[in-house]
Amino acid sequence: MKNVTDSFVFLGHWPSAGSFGFNTDILATNLINLSVVIGVLIFFGKGVLSDLLDNRKQRILNTIRNSEELRGKAIEQLEKARAHLRKVEMEADQFRVNRYSEIERDKMNLINSTYKTLEQLENYKNETFHFEQQRAINQVRQRVFQQALQGALETLNSCLNNELHLRTINANIDMFGAMKEITD
Repeated sequence: MKNVTDSFVFLGHWPSAGSFGFNTDILATNLINLSVVIGVLIFFGKGVLSDLLDNRKQRILNTIRNSEELRGKAIEQLEKARAHLRKVEMEADQFRVNRYSEIERDKMNLINSTYKTLEQLENYKNETFHFEQQRAINQVRQRVFQQALQGALETLNSCLNNELHLRTINANIDMFGAMKEITD
């Protein structure tokens, strides 16, 4: 402290300091003012500035540490997401392959079913054709038989006299009676 007061006393002994006034030497006054301000700041502000810088340094380090932790978590989540994506893509590919094979299998089943249905329809058509053919043949046979029977009856009626007609009726009645006794 003695040095500070000595410098003020020393300033009083300057030859130009004999009177009170403004110093126009800007360089000398700025250097003195700056050295006083810097000295006061260093002496009184050293602890405060040090504390502020330490706090700022700790906040920066904490922010960096937190950022690194978040980065690590983000990388971990990214790897999990990539693994999940690969798994989902594999499942999708497997599903696609299975679905395509299932579609092909269904397609083949449908084709086979259609062929079987067509074959059954062809069989039904043939059976219907044969049935209708047999029915037509039977109708023709019945018609021919009816016409032959009618022709025979007409021939018999024209050739038979009453006596021959009665004997034929009695013979047929006897024959039906014998058939009835056999069945009973």
